[in-house]
Amino acid sequence: MDVIFTCPFCGQELEADASAAGTEINCPTCGKPIVIPAPESTTRPPTQSTQTEQRKTPTPATGGVVNPIAVSAAAREEKHFQVPIREKPSESLINKPPKPLEFAAKETDKKLRVKTIRRIDCVEVGHDRFDERVTEFLQRVGENNIVSITPITYTYLDIATQKLITDFGVMIVYRG
Repeated sequence: MDVIFTCPFCGQELEADASAAGTEINCPTCGKPIVIPAPESTTRPPTQSTQTEQRKTPTPATGGVVNPIAVSAAAREEKHFQVPIREKPSESLINKPPKPLEFAAKETDKKLRVKTIRRIDCVEVGHDRFDERVTEFLQRVGENNIVSITPITYTYLDIATQKLITDFGVMIVYRG
């Protein structure tokens, strides 16, 4: 025996097996959880909204204009949905497409990065700490992740003497 009931949220008429009475399901129309009622509540009087709709429906006898689409068989067709009952929520039928190969190749754990260490940035109160800073950075990155170490020379304007000074540094390419 089937139980016919309506969703209290959206008003959709649903049909379920009587053995499923008391179980909670999601409404197929609005998706909100509802409880399937017991089979005794299957005989229900017409609701007030259906009675008022019947009174508002114009007929040729009452002198109202009849919309042929509203009174057609297609408009009066009642749809009954069969509610699936499962132990656990069903899996989604729409899956995300796999990423393109070009994008997947770009999305690796470690990307190539560049670090430039200039000697002038490592001078503190007359002490040259360039070697210590380079050693500290190389230990932090790790030998396996280092791609290349390239010495560089650069020129900058010394503010105190107003002269161009040539200095050195290193450019480290690493995975990180």
